[in-house]
Amino acid sequence: MTISGFSPTRLRRITEGMQRFIDQGIVTGVVALVHRNGVEGYSDVLGFQDEEGRQPMRRDTIFRIASMTKPIVSVAALMLLEEGKLRLDDPIERWLPEFANPKVLNDPDGPLDDTRPAARSIKVLDLMTHRPGIVSRFSARGPIAKASAGLNLPSGFALQGTGPDEWLAKLGALPLVFEPGERMNYGYTTDVLGFLIARAADTTLECFLETRLFEPLGMADTAFWVPAGKLYRFPVAHAMDPISGRRVAFDRPNAESRWITPPAIASGAGGLVATIDDYMRFARMLLDGGKAGDERFLSRKTIELMTTDFLTPVQRAMPFFGYDMWSARGFGLGVAVNDRLGSQAGLGSVGRYGWGGAFGTAWSNDPRENMAAVLMVQLLVGGATPAMEQDFLNLVYQAIDD
Repeated sequence: MTISGFSPTRLRRITEGMQRFIDQGIVTGVVALVHRNGVEGYSDVLGFQDEEGRQPMRRDTIFRIASMTKPIVSVAALMLLEEGKLRLDDPIERWLPEFANPKVLNDPDGPLDDTRPAARSIKVLDLMTHRPGIVSRFSARGPIAKASAGLNLPSGFALQGTGPDEWLAKLGALPLVFEPGERMNYGYTTDVLGFLIARAADTTLECFLETRLFEPLGMADTAFWVPAGKLYRFPVAHAMDPISGRRVAFDRPNAESRWITPPAIASGAGGLVATIDDYMRFARMLLDGGKAGDERFLSRKTIELMTTDFLTPVQRAMPFFGYDMWSARGFGLGVAVNDRLGSQAGLGSVGRYGWGGAFGTAWSNDPRENMAAVLMVQLLVGGATPAMEQDFLNLVYQAIDD
């Protein structure tokens, strides 16, 4: 047993388990990192960041983290709450007049002019819990899907337009798909939250995150783009071809990548890149009650609220992208929170919280075990990455030996 409380012998099972996904050709490389009891308990770097070019994966490889951007932006909003610059029950039109007097489609799949006035305004809490009723880039159907198609690039993972004001005006002109607070509708919500943060703080989202989180936490490689001098650490991202079932290149670190230049509109929902150590610094800050070193970012009570389930029983019974997401967990302010061990298919603890990203990246904090775990791969949406995350967590938990 080590100071971290892990069995060295059992930790080797994590490496063996992750290597199997590489050997099976599912992913080209993996970086994994676990902290427990205030120390690094496990880390490993396996495979390649560019298999064709024979470039090995690195501890400091810079990953596209997609929706793992959302917890960071949610923490930024909670920092403003603590400063008295916003409240969870504030209507967002206070900062975003584009969303004043919202209208709701009578039929989510129906014509855009068949609407009714919304029962109430969208509130900050609705944004933080993905319940504002705003159209989703992932699940929109019918006329509103066509009307919203220009909000993001066809390849995804980047908002389209000349700047946040233009983008917000286009989104705000569309009717809501659901009543505010009615149901979870995952998509543009945290993008809107990011622009609310910028206006409430009188700055840009990029500047707020850099000065208030990334710089003081030492997250030196976390940003909305990868500078030329760091491209040698930027991996090839893959996706699974739906017809052949084979892994194909989705994005390469070259001139065609959307991540090689600063975006015109920073996506708070999915635009960041980061190293595993950068994200662990963020995770450890939350696990340590909102502090990193001598600096406090959030109060312990704010993190307690952040990691409390806000979904109603009816909302938890609703499918999430077609499958049962919420039988074992709820959703707090930017993070999922496990609360029913008997409804999940793997090891864990009540109170474990975190979120993942569409490229297979995953993060969990377990306050009961004083443990943070981060997994980084680059395989887009689906494939075997959900099973890979489950195996990773099972293998981490089975290694506990105290």
